Amino acid sequence: MTGRIISLWRHPVKGFTPERLTSAALTAGGFFPCDRIYAVEDGPSGFDPTRPAWVAKQKFTVLAKIPEVARARTAYDEATGVLTARAEGRTTFAASLTDDAGRDAFAQWLTDFLGEEAKGPLKVVRAPGHRFTDHPRGYVSIVNLASVRDLEAKSGRSLDPLRFRANLYVDGWQAWIENQAGPARVRLGAVEAEVFSPIVRCAATHVDPTTGERDFDLVPALHEHYGHLNCGVYVSVTEGGSIAEGDTAEIVPGAV
Repeated sequence: MTGRIISLWRHPVKGFTPERLTSAALTAGGFFPCDRIYAVEDGPSGFDPTRPAWVAKQKFTVLAKIPEVARARTAYDEATGVLTARAEGRTTFAASLTDDAGRDAFAQWLTDFLGEEAKGPLKVVRAPGHRFTDHPRGYVSIVNLASVRDLEAKSGRSLDPLRFRANLYVDGWQAWIENQAGPARVRLGAVEAEVFSPIVRCAATHVDPTTGERDFDLVPALHEHYGHLNCGVYVSVTEGGSIAEGDTAEIVPGAV
């Protein structure tokens, strides 16, 4: 089944503002570019930058745990490493996350912003080549917009697809074909990839990505209407290349 890539998104700091791209270069076995390269510990997480390993998202300042994170609007300059953060009633923050001083400064700004919502102490963490994905192999995530629309119809309410914090949003596929796929091959423009896992949703999707309010129990809605908690899939790139908005997106169930 063939559709099109409608939009591409990266999330430089885990849990914070998604940033739209017009194109991206994907590499075989690699993660989505500049995606979840930083995270903010909410109290010690056990993450060791000298021996980086996957850590559960509840150890970090993420929407599932602290919805107010959505009210801090961030932007990341990949060339300089400078993160800008804004929030109503707060002084705008800007500093490089590539050095200790900048990371410490952002942790302090965020501590002041979140107040008692964070357990703390907050600390910005990173490690070269490591990604703070929800799944240990969360290379590239795809959400099928037809599935989102089907959930909207059954729930009787509008849903911003950015609740799902995916890298790619695809339109033109049959609703929920990604769940029927099992092992499947995906072609994204000239890129080849394989589906290796559904994305099991959590309370982060209950949060409006603009207001930071928990306004819809999306996980129970998935279970009620479909008997599962999935929306979207993780894929592993097997043949790299560039992708862009408007490129074809073909999914072939059972083709791996």
